[in-house]
Amino acid sequence: MDVDNVIDIGRMRVPPGLPRLVRLGVLAVVVLAAVWSTVYQVQAEQVGVVLRFGRYVRTTDPGLHFKLPFVEEVRKVSVQRQLKEEFGFRTEQPAVRTTFSTARFDQESVMLTGDLNVAVVEWIVQYRVTDPYKYLFKVRNLTDTFRAMNEAVMREVVGDRTVTEVLTVGRQEIASTAEQHLQELVNQYEMGITIDQVVLQDVNPPDPVKPSWDEVNQAQQQRDRLINEARAEYNKVIPRAKGEAEQTILQAQGYALDRVNRAQGDATRFKALYEAYRRAPDVTRRRLHLETMQRVLTKLGGKVFVDKGSATVVPLVPADLLKSLGGDAAAKPGGGQ
Repeated sequence: MDVDNVIDIGRMRVPPGLPRLVRLGVLAVVVLAAVWSTVYQVQAEQVGVVLRFGRYVRTTDPGLHFKLPFVEEVRKVSVQRQLKEEFGFRTEQPAVRTTFSTARFDQESVMLTGDLNVAVVEWIVQYRVTDPYKYLFKVRNLTDTFRAMNEAVMREVVGDRTVTEVLTVGRQEIASTAEQHLQELVNQYEMGITIDQVVLQDVNPPDPVKPSWDEVNQAQQQRDRLINEARAEYNKVIPRAKGEAEQTILQAQGYALDRVNRAQGDATRFKALYEAYRRAPDVTRRRLHLETMQRVLTKLGGKVFVDKGSATVVPLVPADLLKSLGGDAAAKPGGGQ
């Protein structure tokens, strides 16, 4: 560009109406900025914390609100959304198939148990903001402080238990105890948050001892399986043996009762016979003789009895008598066969 042209341009006079337009433009920008800074909207899951010169003034509910421009500012806090902090791992992309960071966070997850063993504990803490004022102003660097509190509480709870409890049966109890202690500590610090849940995501032994730990678990599982099989066999054999023993005892008791009753009946019958005999000896003796002969003679074959006082010898027995006697008849004088 030529120097003369530059001078001419420098000598050009500003149009008379230009300053007014500039002033109007600046004024319009200021008005728009003031309006823009006056109106604000709070979403449905949030509340607005209004500060005037950095000092807390009020809390506004969801909706459209107004504030003093350039004097008041609004900090929006989510009070309906559930927040979470992860320890020992990091989620990179939550989805149907969540992806996790491959980095190691041993400074958070490696802990010493009560029996001086080491466990790798990964957990999640879910919480909500219940008091926005305390959440913003009571604790400086609240997130860092909250994470430090979580690590301290979890290490304390894990340090009171054995490694077996931490890795197996005690996980639910550890999570419940940590949640309770963490809520007490949060209330003490006046953080304005409520703990919803503490979840142990994964609990494992350190990588160098995992093979040995797996072998121990397999041995314990085999031991439990053998114990269960032995108990099943015990439950199958012992009740049957007890039933058979009880059956034998009941049979013996029944036999004993039968023998006692029979003995008592025989004794009662003997006493009755004795009383009858004592009252009429001859009659009783004859009756007993006849009853005995009735029982004995029915078991004998065909027999012929001859009165011992008979002097006549039977030389011949008729055939029809022999037939009735079964072909075996004999006569002996004096009552013989």
